[in-house]
Amino acid sequence: MLRENVKLALSALCANKLRSFLTMIGIIIGIASIIAIMTVSDAMNNSLKSSMGDMGANVMEFYLSEKPDPITGEYRSEVRKLKNSDYVTDEGLAEILKQFQGKIEGISLTNEAGNLKVTDQKKYANISLVGMNSTAITKKHLKLLSGRSFEKSEYQNAGKTAIVSDRYVNNMFDGDTESALGKTIEVELDNKYYQYTIVGVYEYQQSGGSQNTGNPKDVTTDVYIPLRTIAAQCKLLGQYTNFSILAAKDEDPEMLIYEIKDYINRRYYTNNDSFEIDGYSMKAELESMNDMMNTQKMAFVGIGALSLLVGGVGVMNIMIVSITERTREIGTRKALGATNGDIRFQFITESIIVCMIGGIIGIIAGLLLGLGISNAMNFKGTPSISGMIICVLFSVAFGVFFGFYPADRAAKMNPIEALRYE
Repeated sequence: MLRENVKLALSALCANKLRSFLTMIGIIIGIASIIAIMTVSDAMNNSLKSSMGDMGANVMEFYLSEKPDPITGEYRSEVRKLKNSDYVTDEGLAEILKQFQGKIEGISLTNEAGNLKVTDQKKYANISLVGMNSTAITKKHLKLLSGRSFEKSEYQNAGKTAIVSDRYVNNMFDGDTESALGKTIEVELDNKYYQYTIVGVYEYQQSGGSQNTGNPKDVTTDVYIPLRTIAAQCKLLGQYTNFSILAAKDEDPEMLIYEIKDYINRRYYTNNDSFEIDGYSMKAELESMNDMMNTQKMAFVGIGALSLLVGGVGVMNIMIVSITERTREIGTRKALGATNGDIRFQFITESIIVCMIGGIIGIIAGLLLGLGISNAMNFKGTPSISGMIICVLFSVAFGVFFGFYPADRAAKMNPIEALRYE
């Protein structure tokens, strides 16, 4: 019976091709909008999570923060300038490492000298000079195309070495990463010139969703040098306003961060009148961001589902019209022995076929639309397999739901009256 009903349904659809297509339009638009929304949302979510995930879920960020008034709990309208005693020092960081030995993997430190322009005759490159310690470089997950990372002695002795991006090499050395090794970078800081020897070239990764609308040569990329090097040149040696701590594998960053904040503030900032250390866990940030993006995704899918609901009503309407036109056919079938269940099953099957064909076309259209939008926004779009499966199941469910009333109406027809119908 199922095979025969499928054949009858396809025959009925082929007999009225235009009407059948117009019936499917609502389903096609509804499914296509849902698939497109899910594809674009997943692409955006994956890109953002990848960007955030590169920082590591075990990372805890700490920063110098204004201390609220101890009586009112409110923040002051004006805060005094930082003094030497306000900064986090190398000695303080060493104490933290000792106090939480086994619970943390290391402390990541970064200092930036700002954006600079390197020139060599007609060639130029825009850079951001960034000083990092060994833990920060490890956390950065740089993909080296040639050369090496910094050696231990370069970190300790403020070595004048640098790791540059392939974009920098494209601008200054015509893309030859090997010839760039051993060459020098000359920059001006506070009216003084400094030189660094290039020891490595890393692959530049454009941040998710950002687009370069101008000349690719004008893109600013990071040039990394040892932390002690930049600290000595900018006279910031041993003074930090922010730092990152990497939790050990078996430790929960969300719990550990409170222990570390409490220790630092009790140990170093109890008598400080204006500042204290605050922080947040990247794991908590990732979970919060994931929840927010999933909520946003479901809201968009819900909006897309409204058009699918309209399409389902359209299917019901056309099925009622189709049954009215085929009243004599229904009467003939019942006169030849078809039961109410046979008639009902026939028209439910036809409704399901209409919705499934519309759903398949909608999935294809939605994927093409979603991937096109994702690529245009510079996100890496991937088809949502779960979304496609859900949409197929929705199509079947809509076929049964919106086809049941017309099918039940056809099944309850009086065969004698149906045969008399003109």
